[in-house]
Amino acid sequence: MRTLLRRSAVPAVQIAILVALLGAWQVAVDTKSISVFFFGSPSGTFRELYEWIRRGTVQGPLWQQAWVTMQETLAGFGIGVVLGVLLGTVLGRIPVLARIFTVYIGTLNSVPRIVLGSVFIIWFGLGMGSKIALAVVLVFFSVFFNAFQGARDVDPGLIANAKVLGAGRGAVLGHVVLPATFSWIIASLRVAFGLAVTGAVVGEILGATQGLGLLIEQAQGNFDPDGVYAGLVVTTALAAVAEGLITLLERRLLRWKPRRRTAPAPTT
Repeated sequence: MRTLLRRSAVPAVQIAILVALLGAWQVAVDTKSISVFFFGSPSGTFRELYEWIRRGTVQGPLWQQAWVTMQETLAGFGIGVVLGVLLGTVLGRIPVLARIFTVYIGTLNSVPRIVLGSVFIIWFGLGMGSKIALAVVLVFFSVFFNAFQGARDVDPGLIANAKVLGAGRGAVLGHVVLPATFSWIIASLRVAFGLAVTGAVVGEILGATQGLGLLIEQAQGNFDPDGVYAGLVVTTALAAVAEGLITLLERRLLRWKPRRRTAPAPTT
């Protein structure tokens, strides 16, 4: 019973903190302690959201803009995860390839992402391709380094046993290395999806014809902080829902992993 109360208290405290922060922000605006012109207000943000939901945005229905951003996010996330897992695992298990290519991967990882976003817009135009490419880059490096480290840390005894049983390099990679690095890969997915959202939205801010990032960029150009916050709220809500789904997937896929047991307290 006490554990249940503790679990239910955490969301209540989180909601209370959020309400307190929004309330303090609204009071500061109402008392003119801060300028609504520069900082906007919670009430103005919710009015903006209501208008977007009821009447749509300048670019069309809100759901349509959200769907464009989610398509870019999901495509970039999927491609980036696949490439990151494959290349990270292969380079993690083949030292010669790792020594050859890690210098290039490290160099590309040091390039500012916003510069790549501008380059992709030049290459692929204002459509979805440039946003997907930026999301792929952000996701790839996050997943790659986890898969790379996980592949390097595989127990050599497992690999030796598989080879004794007649497994070739491909079988070892598919049946020993990948399952052993699975926890590393799953752990990176939550962060990777957030980066995919960031890539899609930032790409739309740099240049787009549709999407939530375009709505944010237009509100910024009109010096409308409430519109910027409204776009951030929608983007954050979509990312939170996706993160919840990834958490459920993580729990389902890692059911085989034994839970850590808390050691009993020493008796005196």
